[in-house]
Amino acid sequence: MKTIKIFLSILLLSSAFIYAQQKKVYIAYIEDEIDLGLAPYISRAISDAEKGGADAIIFKINTFGGRVDAATQIKDAILDSRIPTVAFINNRAISAGALIAISCQTIIMAPGSSIGAATVVDQAGEKVSEKYQSYMRSEMRATAERNGRRTDVAEAMVDERVIIKGLVDSSRLVTLTSEEALEYGFADTLFTKIDDVLEFLDLKGATVVRVEPNWAEDVVRFLNYPLVASLLMMIGFFGLFAEVKTPGWGVPGTAGIIALALFFGSAYILQLATIVEILMFIAGLILIASEIFIIPGFGIAGISGMLLVVLSLFLSLIGGRPFLDFEIISMAIIQLAGAITSALILILILAKFLPKSAIFNKLVLSTATAANRGYVSNPDFSSLVGKEGIALTTLRPAGTAEIDGQKVDVVSDSEYIKNGTKIKVIKTEGMRVVVIPIKEN
Repeated sequence: MKTIKIFLSILLLSSAFIYAQQKKVYIAYIEDEIDLGLAPYISRAISDAEKGGADAIIFKINTFGGRVDAATQIKDAILDSRIPTVAFINNRAISAGALIAISCQTIIMAPGSSIGAATVVDQAGEKVSEKYQSYMRSEMRATAERNGRRTDVAEAMVDERVIIKGLVDSSRLVTLTSEEALEYGFADTLFTKIDDVLEFLDLKGATVVRVEPNWAEDVVRFLNYPLVASLLMMIGFFGLFAEVKTPGWGVPGTAGIIALALFFGSAYILQLATIVEILMFIAGLILIASEIFIIPGFGIAGISGMLLVVLSLFLSLIGGRPFLDFEIISMAIIQLAGAITSALILILILAKFLPKSAIFNKLVLSTATAANRGYVSNPDFSSLVGKEGIALTTLRPAGTAEIDGQKVDVVSDSEYIKNGTKIKVIKTEGMRVVVIPIKEN
């Protein structure tokens, strides 16, 4: 009998161990600044967890916040998750980080951590307009309501005018300590270690899959940095300007298109650019190319193409945001103007300091085409002065005449000349050959 009990105990333990091993937990990281490059990583982590049959996904949060539009994208992805979501705040979830944390179904905080202070500020740390604050208040309220948390506390994290009895007065934003978060229902429990978190979730012994950003997400995030995005636009403008001013197609144009393709590719992935902006950009390139290869000079097609390219870049800089104001538009204008100005300065520098280089000589004509060396910009008709011919077409006043055995475009000095009339060249002005009729006696 005793042997049977031991056997059954071993069997139960083995079954529990096997069952635990079948469980799976994914962990993703929301750390440092929240930017648009973080959103694709979080979306992929959730997708991988769903496909992998995970029992939960834990977001380890330690951030002072960042972009509201990026936090909104991440919040939406978490709310749409088909598996349980857990926020583990091991240090802080401030500003946009608070919105992401309360979007999770379960919030676990480490002792001494904090959550809150979600009012919207500009890059200088100053509070921005009421339009921003109103949007953020509604996002915080709706997200808290979705997961059964106090909407007034969530709103007080954005607006200091909201009074929470016993917590803050009307002059301070709400930032909850871990103990306060537990008291006011914004934390479900307090733990320091991830193993304790797993045990609380009844996932002790589960397989843990840590999702790290891949190289593609790192590249997209890098390309979205304002300085890098501005540099890509500058290279793009430089390449297009250089191709417009030089015959054929070469390295500058190719480098410019690659740079702008990287800009639009990253912007599309980060939901800044839509297919509309991309089509505008392509249409602009087609017009510029037609100006270079088909239409001589630089006219309506080239100017229209450049305007479409600039407009598509501008819309991609301001796109994907839940609201717009003067600051966002002005920053986009500054980035564009800086890129265009830098490209023009670079072209001027190259034109000034590289004329003697072999590479530059391939781009521009460096030798003079003087008339005494056999080069002429226009035909010389001065030898026709005084010669006679016959009008092949009626001159009204311009037309064609045969002079000295060759067809020449001519213009009547003052009167209408019928075809077949004998004419005489009285002067030439560049390519303009002026004739008068020879009157029969």
